[in-house]
Amino acid sequence: MTNDDMAQIVDTSDEWIFSRSGIRQRHYSHVSTGEMGWLAAERALAAAGVEAADIDLVLLGSTTPEEICPNTASLIKNKLGATKAAAFDLNSACTSWLYAMNVATDMIKAGSVKKAVVIGSERISLAMDWSKRESCFLFGDGAGAVVIEATDQQLGLMSAHMSCVPDSRECLHLPSWGMSPMHLTGDIHVSLNFEGQEIFKSAVKGMADSIAEVLRREGLSSNDIDLFVPHQANLRIIQALAKRLDFPMEKVVVCIDEYANTSAAAIPLALCDALTDNRIKPGMTILTASFGAGLTCGAGVIRWGQRVEPVAISDAEIAPYDGTVFDLMEDSFKYYGVDAQHLLSK
Repeated sequence: MTNDDMAQIVDTSDEWIFSRSGIRQRHYSHVSTGEMGWLAAERALAAAGVEAADIDLVLLGSTTPEEICPNTASLIKNKLGATKAAAFDLNSACTSWLYAMNVATDMIKAGSVKKAVVIGSERISLAMDWSKRESCFLFGDGAGAVVIEATDQQLGLMSAHMSCVPDSRECLHLPSWGMSPMHLTGDIHVSLNFEGQEIFKSAVKGMADSIAEVLRREGLSSNDIDLFVPHQANLRIIQALAKRLDFPMEKVVVCIDEYANTSAAAIPLALCDALTDNRIKPGMTILTASFGAGLTCGAGVIRWGQRVEPVAISDAEIAPYDGTVFDLMEDSFKYYGVDAQHLLSK
């Protein structure tokens, strides 16, 4: 869905959206969080040259699971054929993948698992309120995954810091997205509460503080970082953070223009794009940082190995959708009073 498409739904324009966010388009999925997460994991396993049967853990970071019980990671595990793997979901909103990477890495360091697939998958389009011009354009669907394994080398997620900004929980909030008894109505339509200025301030400070901590732990400065892969929420936030760190934008991976904010999928998607674009080189020191509802924050330092090419490429696919984005979102548009028939007729 491009910004021009979005302008047919709400009172907005490509210029208005791009100038405030850096977003040009976003993608909406016709399949579930679990299906997207499975495909990302299949492709990651092929790229790593690892068999599903050798995986000890399937860990899904997501705000939009298929169900709360059972967890969606178990669906992905079964579809992968990862017969011996443990499986669980982790929800810390947009930081879910980074938090999950930290958890899985610590489990490997502790010796409880040797190989893990860590997935970020989101179907945020289900939570869009088309009556809210200021926020409905911000999010997209997507999934990304990585495979990590035990090694004696100094590689992978070297240090990570997780935090949660105090007393900032309500500035980014999806009421009714859960199991509170007063909300058990069966109605999946929700409305995002979004306080942009407060989020901007807290996100930049929270990520900067986490970055300072991981750099301190590793004895690094910003000059030692080869590539910065931040959460893709808003171009202004990325630019403000880079300026605060005195970090040149040419070393920053930015793909928000193509995907918008895909929540837990944002960083693994950005890593995949950086690999495809040959921006990741052997032995690089990569910085990553994220924030999300809560307001959760975190940062990590990744030391890349020597291989930047996939061992193999999976031929797994999801069946294509036979329709337009307006067909896909018809029920949601109708719920919020958008003239869906007018859009469908186009």
